[in-house]
Amino acid sequence: MAEASISWAEDQFSCSVCLDLLKEPVTIPCGHSYCMNCITECLDQEDQNGIYRCPQCRQTFSTRPVLGKNVVIAEMVEKLKTRLQAAPVPPPVPARRRLQHTGPGDVQCDSCTEIKRKAVKSCLECRSSYCQNHLEQHENLFRGKTHNLMDATGRMQEVVCSQHNKLLEIYCRTDQHCICMLCLVDEHKNHDTVSTTAERKEKQKQFEETQRRLQKIIQQKEKDLQELREAVESHKLSAQIAVEGSERIFTELISSIEKRCSEVKQLIRDQERAAVSRAEKQLDQLKKDINDLRRKDNELQQLSETQDHVNFLQSLPSASFSLSGSTDSYSVSSHLSFDDVVKSVFQLRDKLLQFCSEETEKIPGKVKTIHVIQTPEYQTNEEFLQCELKRTHTHATLISMQNKELRELGNRCKNHNPYRIAFIVYFKIHVLQHIIENNLT
Repeated sequence: MAEASISWAEDQFSCSVCLDLLKEPVTIPCGHSYCMNCITECLDQEDQNGIYRCPQCRQTFSTRPVLGKNVVIAEMVEKLKTRLQAAPVPPPVPARRRLQHTGPGDVQCDSCTEIKRKAVKSCLECRSSYCQNHLEQHENLFRGKTHNLMDATGRMQEVVCSQHNKLLEIYCRTDQHCICMLCLVDEHKNHDTVSTTAERKEKQKQFEETQRRLQKIIQQKEKDLQELREAVESHKLSAQIAVEGSERIFTELISSIEKRCSEVKQLIRDQERAAVSRAEKQLDQLKKDINDLRRKDNELQQLSETQDHVNFLQSLPSASFSLSGSTDSYSVSSHLSFDDVVKSVFQLRDKLLQFCSEETEKIPGKVKTIHVIQTPEYQTNEEFLQCELKRTHTHATLISMQNKELRELGNRCKNHNPYRIAFIVYFKIHVLQHIIENNLT
């Protein structure tokens, strides 16, 4: 019982700012008491605004309150300290007092002075944010009163009217922004207004619908993204296969040409060896014939120089008979050169180069038709115009265009220049009509 009494007294004489027993207690005009240092720091922070508030009840004062020591409370605090010193060692600090200090991005408690703790809630009526301990004091102080609490926010000034310093509770649909009660009876009088809660419900429905549409778009985009990624991978794979296949085919083509080159060279060498072999045999025979004839010539020369008439006459028939077999001649062929072969190879080269040039010129056109993203139907304005002119080559087509086809044309032309489309429509309806009428007459 004594411990409960001491605990109650400790709570009653604790400073709502530092949460410790009052030190040099002072009381401000609203009746709340604080440590001299704690309330002085709070008032110093509000010197810039010129409006001073009680950290607990948020009552405002136009002038800075004069601080005087509350002697009665000081004596009671001293007696309480004495009793606390004689009392048993208190239990550990409750978990609710072990508060988290603020970090980057956190909202600070407006009631903390020395060490700013992390705020957990913000009160729209008090326009302040509180840590867990100061929030409990706030709830005890305003028990039974309806104060709107929200998650701690550092944007408290944005929910207060800059003109009247009142809470923004009304939404003006006429001017499309939030206003306070004083704005409602002043410049927004007779405007279409509702509470911010009601407008939030209405906007929330629109917001959810927009969000649903956005999610559908995201899903479609994600589907498109996946399809595009697969298309890109397929395109890369196809390109790699095409490169490897082309390289293999060109390698085979080069190998085939090299093989044909080797065959032609071998053919030339074989013919060369055969012709040279026959010619060399003839050379050997000619050399032998020359030697025989020279020998016989020497014999005849000796015979012509002999003084023995009988011997000369007896040897003459045999010498004449031998000469009859030595008068054979050899003619050299007129096809000694391989120029015709070289000429044929040149012709083969020219035909092959021409064929390769004609065929390879077709390849870029086929390559350019392959895309990951589908290309527009018309690449240029001229192509679009030519296509549309072909669609109007008969009078019947022209007549039908004046109703249904004009709408279809508009649907097809959404992505084209409106001035050019207008020209096409004018051309179809007026110019071609004039030409057709002249042709029909």
